[in-house]
Amino acid sequence: MPGDSQPSAAPMHAVLERANQIILGKESEVRLALTCLLAGGHLLLEDLPGMGKTTLAQTLAGLLGLDYARIQFTSDLLPADITGVSIFDRERSDFRFIPGPVFTQLLLADEINRATPKTQSALLEAMEEGQVTSEGSTRPLPQPFFVIATQNPTHQIGTFPLPESQLDRFLMRLELGYPAAAAERALLAGGSQRSQARTVTALLDARELPALQQAAAATHTAAPLIEYVQALLTASRQHPGWAHGLSPRAGLALLAAARAWAWLAGRRMVVPDDVQAVFAAVARHRLRSVQGSGCASQEQVAALLREVAIP
Repeated sequence: MPGDSQPSAAPMHAVLERANQIILGKESEVRLALTCLLAGGHLLLEDLPGMGKTTLAQTLAGLLGLDYARIQFTSDLLPADITGVSIFDRERSDFRFIPGPVFTQLLLADEINRATPKTQSALLEAMEEGQVTSEGSTRPLPQPFFVIATQNPTHQIGTFPLPESQLDRFLMRLELGYPAAAAERALLAGGSQRSQARTVTALLDARELPALQQAAAATHTAAPLIEYVQALLTASRQHPGWAHGLSPRAGLALLAAARAWAWLAGRRMVVPDDVQAVFAAVARHRLRSVQGSGCASQEQVAALLREVAIP
């Protein structure tokens, strides 16, 4: 188990508390989003416009002290608009690389499914490899590097759904949904939360984040817990309603998220409750109905959790 020298989760608790003052009534979703970043993964937010997806990304970037950039994805966006382009410098008689907005620490890819598959792939390759290759030169992306992508529901006009192989690049997928009545009243009375997100004071230095990620990753995972995760993977593959089950990479993502969730809760050891808390966010976008009607529902995922025995 981690020793007493491991960094404390207290700074992240302060981040959560402040974020919940801006993103009203979404404590669970905010905690999952922070868990995703702690686990070193990328986050996909899918919901209707106006639900606070952009505000959440701006809030986390500001509180964590991360450099922030936003790309509005449109049908005419080109891959070079994301990664950068080389231009000829007459004075130097050579090509000079102009970095694109992907060279930041937290990138908001807004409405990613409004861009063409070719442009989507340019971003997703950078996410997977942590670098950009242009004109034969490889340029590493800043560290830490996170992508929070938003997408509108695929039934809306002018969208290009992300293929399953690209959805798998995202550690978690979340939906914010409509706020509860009390939270919405507070939101309406308090005015725009977006302006608060732009002016938040950083509660963490970005240079501190890698150590916190390492501490979360070091959370102890006992053999019975590993067996429980494997049983969930197996049950998903045997489910008659899904075209295919969860891959081994999905299992690794589930464990990484569960460790981060447990560490945030102040535990040195992952328990089944931690796995269950993050399971839907990690698994739903990786499970496809045999009828092609989209990802697994919350009810289907909850049923799977009930079917698999807890160690």
